[in-house]
Amino acid sequence: MSNTSKILFVCSANKQRSKTASDYFSEKLSSFEFDSAGTNHKICNKEGTQPLTENLMEWADLVIVMEEKHRQIITKNGGSHFRRKIKVLHIPDHYSYYQKELITLLEEKAEPLIEDSF
Repeated sequence: MSNTSKILFVCSANKQRSKTASDYFSEKLSSFEFDSAGTNHKICNKEGTQPLTENLMEWADLVIVMEEKHRQIITKNGGSHFRRKIKVLHIPDHYSYYQKELITLLEEKAEPLIEDSF
């Protein structure tokens, strides 16, 4: 069993924002484990991306969501059980995968959260 801190990034479709965050930080911060998922299971299934599950929520020590609506979906479906794990970045769905501006926002908003949480 690993004692590495596990961080889950969540957006709507797990295609642009959360996937970029997971891939980027996996390379940059190798002392953590990263994964990503989407809250919209219909789109995830259509696109072949990973939908958010209760197992993933249990796995994660920290869940970083891109928008307030993602936090609301999780707390609506999982109750307050996961509330303490969730941090919101407030990054709108205006970016493509690995877009430079998205990386800059993730460095500014997510990196301090990761470092301050552990």
